[in-house]
Amino acid sequence: MSRLKKAGVGITVAGSLAIGLIGGFEGLRTKAYRDVVGVPTVCFGETRGVKMGDAYTVDQCKTMLGDALVEFETGMRRCMVAPDAVPDKPYVAFLSFTYNVGIGAYCKSTLARRVNTGDIRGACNELPKWNRAGGRIIRGLTTRRAEERKLCLEGVLS
Repeated sequence: MSRLKKAGVGITVAGSLAIGLIGGFEGLRTKAYRDVVGVPTVCFGETRGVKMGDAYTVDQCKTMLGDALVEFETGMRRCMVAPDAVPDKPYVAFLSFTYNVGIGAYCKSTLARRVNTGDIRGACNELPKWNRAGGRIIRGLTTRRAEERKLCLEGVLS
């Protein structure tokens, strides 16, 4: 079951944290633009099916983000041996990472392998390695991964 939304209850604490974290990293742009590697992007970093010239309302963007997070969470959970054993803060950091790099990349990563062996601290420490796009180190990704790692480790240490 999703940790972002519980049936009939609405958004959980983890869900609120995920939306705030990812929304903050991605930023909100209601008109399509090209990201740092030239991919048409809109709203909170959505790239799937986006064409230059597309435009959305803020409410449409919020709905799109909520729907995408549930989809990415479902995909991430399928690659976890014991998703409910992962503490909330690392879980949210891993979801932010998955939303950014994609479900396939998460599932094939050393980070996911570490999660599945119970090495959450080791998984957190994998995050900074994922700071490239188009073969280049991207300052925004370096910052994002540092923040995800910080949040992740807070959940391991608390």
